[in-house]
Amino acid sequence: MLKVCMAGITGWTGKAIGAGIIAANDMELVSAVARKSAGQDAGEVLGLERQGVAISADLESALDAGQPDVVIDYTHPGSIKAHVRTCIARGVPVVVGASGLNEDDFAELDAEARTAGVGIVASGNFSLTAALLNHFALTAARYIEHFEVLDYGKAAKPDAPSGTALELAERLGDERQPRLDYPLEDIMGPRELRGGTINGVQVHSVRLPGYTASADAIFAIPGARLVLRHEAGTDAAIYVDGTLLAARRVGDLTGVVRGLDRLIVGDLAAGAA
Repeated sequence: MLKVCMAGITGWTGKAIGAGIIAANDMELVSAVARKSAGQDAGEVLGLERQGVAISADLESALDAGQPDVVIDYTHPGSIKAHVRTCIARGVPVVVGASGLNEDDFAELDAEARTAGVGIVASGNFSLTAALLNHFALTAARYIEHFEVLDYGKAAKPDAPSGTALELAERLGDERQPRLDYPLEDIMGPRELRGGTINGVQVHSVRLPGYTASADAIFAIPGARLVLRHEAGTDAAIYVDGTLLAARRVGDLTGVVRGLDRLIVGDLAAGAA
């Protein structure tokens, strides 16, 4: 049985992941983190049967309490880098579902993880549709030089862009720097109206009621457009399968692997064969 610590177990996504861990035949929830629910039983907080796992107020305490094989972290953007470093120092692989890390952060953590021999899987979005968006968008960028990213989120979403759009833009920019036919510095009007630039890619964030976490990658050639869209509803269950897949595999990795698509592309190819 894979022993799992779920950090952020009382969050919107964390509740679904926690329930998924408990339901999995090959996993055991051995500890959990949620500061405001510390001391309560994890199963009862999730509305399930009592698990005998008391929620810890901090990650260090949860690692001491459960001695997990892997940590799944869906906590706050302001906490995630320190949490990952704690896992590296303790030699525990970690799956990062929280936003808050940029390209420089990942480079630092990758070096530290490789030195320690620890695996990290991080994805801006662990749903299958978002993973496929990344996969197909990177393919499209090899052939089309004009592209931008649109990011949609709820009105009160604190981060812009979302982790989904941030990861997509950073990886697209690594694949290819898009062509801009008119220099941004020469724009007539507020520069901000052309969006933010992430790794050379223009990203536009919309924050309105009715959205959860959606993203478009738009590619264009003269006379035609290709729009690749991941559009999430209001059910956090879409993140469970991808997160647990990453948890099962991260122990065999060393360093940072960014993007769920990098774990499933081989599976897709095998299935097609």
